[in-house]
Amino acid sequence: MAEQPTVAPAQPSPSADPEVGAVLDEAHVGDIVGALGTIRHHELPPSRSWAKRLLALLAIMGPGLIVMVGDNDAGGVATYAQAGQNYGTSLLWTLPVLVVVLMVAQEMVVRLGAVTGVGHGRLIKERFGSLWAWFSVVDLLILNFATLVTEFIGVDLSLSYFGVRPVVSVPIAALGLVAVTVTGSFRRWERFMYLLIVTSLVEFPLAFLAHPHWGAVARGLVVPGVAGGLTSTSVLFVIAIVGTTVAPWQLFFQQSNVVDKRITPRWLNYERADTFVGAVLTNVAAAAIVVAAAFAFAHTPEAGHFTSALGVARGLSHQLGQAAGALFAILLLDASILGAAAVTLSISYAVGDVMGLKHSLHRSWRDAKGFYSAFAAAVIVAAGVVLVPHAPLGLITEGVQALAGVLLPSAIVFLLLLCNDRAVLGPWVNPPWLNALATLIVGLLVVLSLLLMVTTAFPSIDVRITSAVLGGALLVGLGAGGLVSLRRRGQRPSIDRRDRARWRMPALALLDPPLASRGRRIGLVVLRAYILLAVALLAAKTVLVGIGH
Repeated sequence: MAEQPTVAPAQPSPSADPEVGAVLDEAHVGDIVGALGTIRHHELPPSRSWAKRLLALLAIMGPGLIVMVGDNDAGGVATYAQAGQNYGTSLLWTLPVLVVVLMVAQEMVVRLGAVTGVGHGRLIKERFGSLWAWFSVVDLLILNFATLVTEFIGVDLSLSYFGVRPVVSVPIAALGLVAVTVTGSFRRWERFMYLLIVTSLVEFPLAFLAHPHWGAVARGLVVPGVAGGLTSTSVLFVIAIVGTTVAPWQLFFQQSNVVDKRITPRWLNYERADTFVGAVLTNVAAAAIVVAAAFAFAHTPEAGHFTSALGVARGLSHQLGQAAGALFAILLLDASILGAAAVTLSISYAVGDVMGLKHSLHRSWRDAKGFYSAFAAAVIVAAGVVLVPHAPLGLITEGVQALAGVLLPSAIVFLLLLCNDRAVLGPWVNPPWLNALATLIVGLLVVLSLLLMVTTAFPSIDVRITSAVLGGALLVGLGAGGLVSLRRRGQRPSIDRRDRARWRMPALALLDPPLASRGRRIGLVVLRAYILLAVALLAAKTVLVGIGH
């Protein structure tokens, strides 16, 4: 039995085996079996040999790389291509900013997964109650299902470029996705994901085929702006870029996938590295798509007239040659399948968390029928929606990305509260600087969605003045919050951060009850009301854009 770690007296004692802690499914304990290697359950991280460290990293890598590259899905490819075709390189500056947002959000879920051994949905249920857990999971299910529909739209459009009809392409893709996932082998599933990740690299030769002007690319990356000025439509599009780059499903997926891969605190720095590599790769790839569309359509009649991802493929073929059109269609197909696999699995993980079902890719279909049935049902129903005649597929695709951006602040608020819960994370709670950065990110996301709400309700309002007012209000709010935080900091018990590598959250039944202050309850209710209003106005704005207003 492992030696008991030493923690601060204010913290609950770890369970008898700190490697197990609160883990709810025995399939989540054991060797780390990755696509590129295996790490034994009680193996320690190498301390000297760089070769051994690299081998360990290759075995650990997966959850971060998959969640990041998977977020460049069908909707992402279409959104980035639209950014390039309609706005040139003027929106490239959003991507470096979003690398920071990705790392802040995903590092917190990595830490939660490794330290607690419990999925995101289950933690929300245990610490906030079933009502808030179902609110969060229902939000996730609605958004994820709509996102999954966009993945099959991507399958339809990409293979239509090669002359394959959707009644053939969509069912085959759906059945193949289910077949690969229900094999009962985590390693086999992860290797399939790696194959898709390698295929996605076709975006880089595609960008070079467009013969970009690198000076313009550099300016787009460092100089904020929007071609054509800041309008309600461009605000909607910026939110769509945020939503397609940082989506709520990523929080649920990566935390559960870290747990499913059996990553413990001793390997946390390796998983952080995995996440960082994925964050950089996915945003460089997004920039490549923007660059390809920006320079391929510049000074042509198609500039500023995005229609669909299929229209982009055909336009690239016309402007750059058949190879470019084919590469974009392959990229769209690959992104659709990779995104569908990750998004649907986050649904299955969340359902398993909240309903207490066995939920692990290490389990066979017979051993986890509910987990795999949820996956198969979501895939089949979403594929069926795409086959409905005259469905507004283009409108769905743009609306889903913006919806993800609107729902993101709510998801990050719950994440922040969990990462400051000492009973859950003990010595692993957020440091003050991370809380400050995450609060700033939430504030900026709320300002964006408020801007969308105001410009939708009052279309003639001056967007620049409104942005300045909301930005000023954000600064005042952050300043006041910072002063309150400094005053309370001295009242909090100190945290002993020694020997953190072996500390894991105790069994959920042993945790101290969470602090349920009146201010926290009111804040959560206000947040929920705000999100509902924002979603309603987003739906109205999306429909108006869809009918040409």
